[in-house]
Amino acid sequence: MGKRGGRLRLIRGNLDMYALLLPGIIFLLLFKYAPMYGIVIAFQDFNIFSGISGSEWVGLAQFEKLIHSDEFLQVLANTLLISLYKIVILFPIPIVIALLLNEVRRMFFKRTIQTIIYLPHFLSWVIISGLFINILSPSGGFVNEIIRSLGGQPISFMTDNQLFRSVVVFTAGWKEIGWNAIVFIAAIAGIEQEQYEAAAIDGAGRIRQMLSITLPGIMPIIILMLILRIGSLLEAGTEQILTMYNPLVYKSGDVIGTYVYRMGLGQQDYSFSTAVGLFNSAVGFLLIMGGNMLSRKFLQRSIW
Repeated sequence: MGKRGGRLRLIRGNLDMYALLLPGIIFLLLFKYAPMYGIVIAFQDFNIFSGISGSEWVGLAQFEKLIHSDEFLQVLANTLLISLYKIVILFPIPIVIALLLNEVRRMFFKRTIQTIIYLPHFLSWVIISGLFINILSPSGGFVNEIIRSLGGQPISFMTDNQLFRSVVVFTAGWKEIGWNAIVFIAAIAGIEQEQYEAAAIDGAGRIRQMLSITLPGIMPIIILMLILRIGSLLEAGTEQILTMYNPLVYKSGDVIGTYVYRMGLGQQDYSFSTAVGLFNSAVGFLLIMGGNMLSRKFLQRSIW
């Protein structure tokens, strides 16, 4: 009773703060939790005219169809490959940029570089896709004009299954690396300057300070961002790929998000696309839990 009374007094004393939470809570309830009722579609042969209550219940039939679908297995492989490429190649780069910018002493130069590298984040994927489709076009594209001038043959980057994943990873990095670096730059700003002063007195140079103070200081943020990135392993960039790919590169570029879009809206197979989406969410949840557990076990750091 004492603990409960203490909590009630805490709430009464901070009613204004709890009132500020209400809009966010209402938003989550209406747009995140209420729509979860639609998950039942994954266990039905959903008919848009009969609705959820009138559609036939088929149990796990949609998931059996999912497991035995060769097309879905290809889509799953594409999703995992593209996500792993983005983690292995793109995740360390913002950390390196943050570490290097922290060593820049001219504030004007530092702020200019920061502004230039994070500006692409504010462009939509529609604009960026159109930009790179033109740049990489085999007929008049800037890159292919350079290849021609060097005596080579034009390359169809956007229709070549061997190159399309590379284009996806490169454009994702061009758009988001600068913005992601801001998180690590902010984490570096929170490190106590006394540590650097003490290290300098002990004779540590800038590289040693970076490796012994800055990097360990932002390690909790690195672990947090990595766990969140692992949790979204099956989210390989649906919006990005949807605006860039075409039927010629479905074999290498079709991911779970675009597959759900094609099956749900394109073929109106709502039950199957919902089953795919539910599978995606369940795996994402397990990946976050597993990543957090492994981080806590081996690195003694975790989100919770």
